[in-house]
Amino acid sequence: MKVLLRLSRETAGYRKLLVLAVLLTVSMTGMNLFVPRLQMALIDKISAGVTEAALGGVASLALAMLGTILAREICRAAANISAHQAAWNIVEKVRLKLYGTMQSFSTEYFASVHTGDLMSRVVTDSADLELLYAHLIPETISDILTFIGVTIILFTMNPRLAVLTCIPIPFIAVLGQVYSVKIRPLFRNRQKYIGEINTNLNDHFAGIQVVRAFGQEKRAAAKVHVSFRNFTVTLLQALTRGAFFNPGVNLLTSCGLVIVLGAGGWFAFRNQTNVSEIIGFVFYISLFYAPIAGLAARMESMQSAVAGAERVIEILDTPVDIKNEEGAEELTRCEGEIRFDNVSFSYDPAKPILKNINLTVKPGSFTALVGPTGVGKTTVVNLAARFYDPVEGGVSLDGRDLRSLTLGSLRRNIAFVPQDTFLFNTTLAENIAYARPEADFEEIVAAAKIAGIHEDIIAMPDGYDSVTGERGVKLSGGQKQRVAIARAVLARAPVLILDEATSSVDAETERMIQNSIDELTGTHTIIAIAHRLSTIINADQIAVFKDCEIAELGTHEQLMAQNGLYRKMYDLQNAG
Repeated sequence: MKVLLRLSRETAGYRKLLVLAVLLTVSMTGMNLFVPRLQMALIDKISAGVTEAALGGVASLALAMLGTILAREICRAAANISAHQAAWNIVEKVRLKLYGTMQSFSTEYFASVHTGDLMSRVVTDSADLELLYAHLIPETISDILTFIGVTIILFTMNPRLAVLTCIPIPFIAVLGQVYSVKIRPLFRNRQKYIGEINTNLNDHFAGIQVVRAFGQEKRAAAKVHVSFRNFTVTLLQALTRGAFFNPGVNLLTSCGLVIVLGAGGWFAFRNQTNVSEIIGFVFYISLFYAPIAGLAARMESMQSAVAGAERVIEILDTPVDIKNEEGAEELTRCEGEIRFDNVSFSYDPAKPILKNINLTVKPGSFTALVGPTGVGKTTVVNLAARFYDPVEGGVSLDGRDLRSLTLGSLRRNIAFVPQDTFLFNTTLAENIAYARPEADFEEIVAAAKIAGIHEDIIAMPDGYDSVTGERGVKLSGGQKQRVAIARAVLARAPVLILDEATSSVDAETERMIQNSIDELTGTHTIIAIAHRLSTIINADQIAVFKDCEIAELGTHEQLMAQNGLYRKMYDLQNAG
């Protein structure tokens, strides 16, 4: 019930269809309860002797029964249509909400979870909601109403027989509770293993070149096999335990029928009931135990669906770290001044990433960040783009704290080229125009020329229509980085952030990109993390990081004159 109550929030917009399905189900249940009454009346008519005068009554009852059955089936069909319409639309809505929620998660979240598991929650687990809303819930409502209605009718007909009919109920309830406790964890694990399978397949297919390069095909296959084995073993455990549940319920309900027939025969012998009433009881007993058997049969599906729903809710209710703060404003015009005021950041308080960073990046200037690996350079640019929020201090753009700006308007004013370049499996033109899909071809070509990738593109058989392959697998590392730079240039954002954008290019391409950066300086605020110090000699200021702090700050000439850490790094790179 806790899961269903939480999911009820996601049904907004489709509740009328769900209510219609329930009303049709109630109508269908009422007609289903009425049919045995008509059967009993028909048997009484026939038992009394079918005379020519009685034929009309028999025919009327038969037609009434036929009409009731026809109306019942029409209600059943309409209820199914309404429930399916609502359920699949809810699934679509939840999938979109899951995707939107995941998009708002921090970069750190995606670094700590598996892509395959997230895909499983969006596609597989969300589909279990259709099972809940289109099948399990309507059928359960029908069963509950049927059980209540039949119980009232049986106690009205013959209280003593009705009490005997209820004897198996407590045993079935206990059996159901035991089943629920034993089976649900197994189905929850089954859903987890589906995500694990997706994760392993995604990793191995995406990294197939690495797998082959090191001859690890058997190892990869063995890891996938373990995932398949875990899933199969868990599922078979659930099915094995469930295999004893349904026969147990059927045995108990059959015992109830035997008890009623035996007791009914005894009561008839003592003239305390008649044959018609016993036959009516038999008709209603099938309706009485059918909901119980139905609930038992659906228990397995219910456990599976609830396990999937719990995984969906887990994502929907995950707190979002980076989001629009209350009262956040649109950034309409951006000059490009970025300030870090006493900024500290860490994932673990015991392991600081940045400590008391103070840095001002003036509009239209070129600021370079250099230093050994792991001193916080990438974290600085991530904070500037508000992929994270600082633990202490603040980051501002044009004098406004980033948290006071809407994320959408902030990201439109910042173009980011990450160190790990990602390209979509589409054409080069579409990859370059990703930030501005409305850009015309001439603008795409101009951006490619600035990034130094134009000549490479036109040398390809399909030119700008060449498909990059998944994650840009058909391009070299340097080509991918230049395409990413062209994409950032085309975005026309006032602020351009480059995270080691020249780390995978040759000397000639590096020179072209350096010239491009020089061209953009003055019209764009540029922050670049550099591994090769030769690319940032012309920077307006260079921040040298050491031990999570800025150890030195100045121009190339000033830092060389200080004869400190920067001078040592520069001399080391240019030795020989």
